[in-house]
Amino acid sequence: MFSIATLVVAASPAWPFPWDIDMYRGAAVQPLSRAPRVMPSGTLPVDRGEPPMSTEQMTVRLKNTLPATPENLARGKARFLTNCAPCHGESGGGNGPVAHLLKDQPKNLVTGQSKDLPDGYIYGVIRNGILLMPSYADAMSSSERWQVVLFVRSLQQNAAQQKTAEK
Repeated sequence: MFSIATLVVAASPAWPFPWDIDMYRGAAVQPLSRAPRVMPSGTLPVDRGEPPMSTEQMTVRLKNTLPATPENLARGKARFLTNCAPCHGESGGGNGPVAHLLKDQPKNLVTGQSKDLPDGYIYGVIRNGILLMPSYADAMSSSERWQVVLFVRSLQQNAAQQKTAEK
């Protein structure tokens, strides 16, 4: 009995289910034909007014106009801890929690050569990135980058004061 049923099923032509032709008759789906989401204005902190400049141009031209108020330092510290501390460490010494995973050690922002460079250079490196450091142009607004520069300068000043106090 089973063999007769098997022969009948095997001998009859296999017809696909009627809904399999829907992929031929249906509307074509064009992925990404429209943006996957509409970003509200002001969501990404990208300054549209900033002209494209190299880090060298920023070093010479840009000066920090933000005052070193406790509010600006607190905001700079928050941004630093979020974006910079994983590599550079909370104290800026280049010993962050992911530093051991990196090919090259992150720069020491407190006692390294950055303490002798102008504010525009640090701003430019944050904005454009340098060597293995990525750009944070889309992660921070212009004022947030300047606040981070203020915080880095405060770390450098604190380290210099501790060094003179030890002498």
